[in-house]
Amino acid sequence: MKNHYSIAERNRIVEENLYRIDNAIRRNWALIRAAHLDRDDVYQQLALRLIRAVDTFDPEKGELGKHLHAQLQYEMLNCKDSRRRYGFTGAPYDLRGPVISLEACGDLAA
Repeated sequence: MKNHYSIAERNRIVEENLYRIDNAIRRNWALIRAAHLDRDDVYQQLALRLIRAVDTFDPEKGELGKHLHAQLQYEMLNCKDSRRRYGFTGAPYDLRGPVISLEACGDLAA
C-alpha cells in the first residue's frame, strides 16, 4: 500500500533526506567528471528523483532509506544518458559528442 503523506509531511521528509543527494554526488564524482556533467544539473535531477521517491514509497516493501538510496543511484545512471546530456529526445543511448555544423543550422532555419 502506497503512503498517504500530506504535502507538508512529504516536504519535511525530503528536507530531512537532502543530505543523501550530496552523498550520491560524492560517491559518483568520478562518473560526473568523466561524463562532463554540471554538478548543479545533477543535483537538480537527483532532487526531483528524491521527491518522486518519497511520493512513491511503499512502507510495506522496505525501509525508506534503502528506497531513497536505490532511487538516487538509478537517477545517477540516467544523468549520463545522452538524451539527458544533450537534450535530444530521440537520441540513441550511446550517442557521444554530437556536433552539428553551422551550415546545417542555417539550412534548418530556412
